[in-house]
Amino acid sequence: MGVRKKTTKNPPVLSHEFVIQNHADIVSCVAMVFLLGLMFEVTSKVAVLFITVQYNVTISTNGLEETAVNHFHHGIKDLATVFFYMLVAIIMHAIIQEYVLDKINRKMHFSKTKHSKFNESGQLSAFYLFSFGWGTSILLSENFLSNPVSLWEGYPHTLMPFQMKFYFICQLGYWLHALPELYFQKTKKEDIPRQLVYISLYLVHIAGAYILNLNRLALVLLVLHYFVELLFHVSRLVYFSNENRQTGFTIWAVLFVLGRLLTLSLSVLTVGFGLATAEQQGLDMAAGNFNVLFVRITVLAAICITQAFMMWKFINFQLRRWREHAQAQTLKKKQAPSKSKSKKDKANGVNGVSSNGADSPRARKEKSS
Repeated sequence: MGVRKKTTKNPPVLSHEFVIQNHADIVSCVAMVFLLGLMFEVTSKVAVLFITVQYNVTISTNGLEETAVNHFHHGIKDLATVFFYMLVAIIMHAIIQEYVLDKINRKMHFSKTKHSKFNESGQLSAFYLFSFGWGTSILLSENFLSNPVSLWEGYPHTLMPFQMKFYFICQLGYWLHALPELYFQKTKKEDIPRQLVYISLYLVHIAGAYILNLNRLALVLLVLHYFVELLFHVSRLVYFSNENRQTGFTIWAVLFVLGRLLTLSLSVLTVGFGLATAEQQGLDMAAGNFNVLFVRITVLAAICITQAFMMWKFINFQLRRWREHAQAQTLKKKQAPSKSKSKKDKANGVNGVSSNGADSPRARKEKSS
């Protein structure tokens, strides 16, 4: 993310600089239009599509007391809901930036490079912490961790509890908001390709799992991935405050490799074995069943390629760190002998006389004068 320079001049209305400086206020006004639409009967039906979660299904459970449970499935109307929560993500991004990160930046006096990386890690740390905590609570409430067979048993999982569906809506909204933020934050041209790659990977994987009704597997993998990424960005924030504190990167490196192995293991177990032996086989888009060989191979290939790409980036990152560390150690070793040699020369040349008894240049000058 780029560095936004605050100026005292007011830019022309609707100019690029005006939109960038006031984008949070503009987006807030757009979001308020949808909220105000709920107050009027004429517009309430349209506003509800954007604000509330759609496709509600009520299921009655037969127990001691018959109770109604609300579940949800996905559909085309979810695009409107994702759009609204994309606006909410832009507003939250601006609040964190202005009231937290900018204040820390003014105190720490970071360079332009560190300023950009600090903003990126600060925003992602807040998002990963929130998503990890929320996702973990859903896993515990739905007992997915205590019963791993539920990841593929009963597929297709077309019905979701409210928390799970809202979680995926917010995930899609957040990663979609990252696209206009490239413009709002004046991201450098050389950083745009890198950010577009990881934003696209998140959107493709989350949307793909949501559409293919692999939401349970996706939730487990997202919680695992977000925990590892949270550790990395927190370690980077700590490193910016004190460059000697690099223990977090070592712990992250170990967990990163373990996270990739767990991701591949769970994916192969669920898609490769679990769904392959499931009772309901065949392609039935109306019923939400995509359990065919082609889809399973495509899903596994996408996951494996992504994990390999991440490992390749990780290895390059570690090699670059080791090279920089080796260069720093070499410079220290070269500087140490030169400093000791200069100190020895000063000690030998006392009162203008060198250690071999000859006059120093300063002493000869004094004698000639």
